[in-house]
Amino acid sequence: MASTADMIYVSPPPPHISVDPAVLPPQLKLTESQQKLYDDVLEHFSNESYELPDVENGALTEDEKFWLSCECLLRFLRAVKWASAQAAIKRLEGTLKWRREYGVYDLITASHVEPEALTGKMVIWGYDVDHRPALYLRPSKQNTEESIRQVHYVVWALERLTELMGPGIETLALMVNFADRAKNPSIGQARTVLNILQTHYPERLGRAFVVNVPFLINAFFKVITPFIDPLTRPKLRFNPDCLGEGLFTPEQLICEWNGSANFEYEHEKYWGPLVRMCAEHRERLWEKWREHGAKVGVREWDVKCDIELEGTAKPAGEMVAAPAAEVKHESEASVVNGVAAADAHEA
Repeated sequence: MASTADMIYVSPPPPHISVDPAVLPPQLKLTESQQKLYDDVLEHFSNESYELPDVENGALTEDEKFWLSCECLLRFLRAVKWASAQAAIKRLEGTLKWRREYGVYDLITASHVEPEALTGKMVIWGYDVDHRPALYLRPSKQNTEESIRQVHYVVWALERLTELMGPGIETLALMVNFADRAKNPSIGQARTVLNILQTHYPERLGRAFVVNVPFLINAFFKVITPFIDPLTRPKLRFNPDCLGEGLFTPEQLICEWNGSANFEYEHEKYWGPLVRMCAEHRERLWEKWREHGAKVGVREWDVKCDIELEGTAKPAGEMVAAPAAEVKHESEASVVNGVAAADAHEA
């Protein structure tokens, strides 16, 4: 039994990754035909007269240009199996519309989803040996009735995970533990979440591990498996030995998964530091994105290498001012114990 002094209540910061900006990761090394498709997609969204079709105020916002990174365009090209530039453009435009309509940039804030976070049923904590951030799902700690806000919480977490990914890291590790009489979601809600993941977050799942699967939950997985993309299914594994197989180091794996990290969820100690850490990383990403031109197609690799090489920590009191387009995120950066001090869009 770990002593109180050994307990960990906050998420660790992203690990240091040794990088050489001139040595590109594999996902940025394209064949001639792939480069042509990428250039066509980039040209489409970079056109000064471009407007998102069939929507009011179709001009791309600063948030959307930031999201449309080089790697983002490539993820969607891989998702359509490099079929054509038009296929990728269609999917990208569908996701751009969804992000507006679903409230990714305004509704889905830390203060909005915090009621879902009170018991630690979903936790961002640690990194696997490939530097992927890990997202732990603990259904036994479910504290709310099924609702759209539960799905919003998943989307919020996915957005935060992308902010914690270091240079060359584009995927996450999903860890699901069905211990302690966990309650599985309805088939409808499971399909909704799967559809969002597969449609709007393609190429984001690096590995998915599930442990302590009782008979009824196993039957549930058999029902939803047909709805999982065939390319995603091999990433889903049951009851892996995360340490024995060298997938995690002990200190980056929580005890309930046989790691050495004695993580205890206490909302007041966990939530505020996590929200602030993500906000600080987001501000640094925006700062470097602006230095690289603040346009569609900026490489995440370049932005994150800049941050990694100069160190992610700013001296105390030297926080970067949020850009105008990020005023709506200000409340998340000023969270105190997980409660927004001022949240203009909810006032």
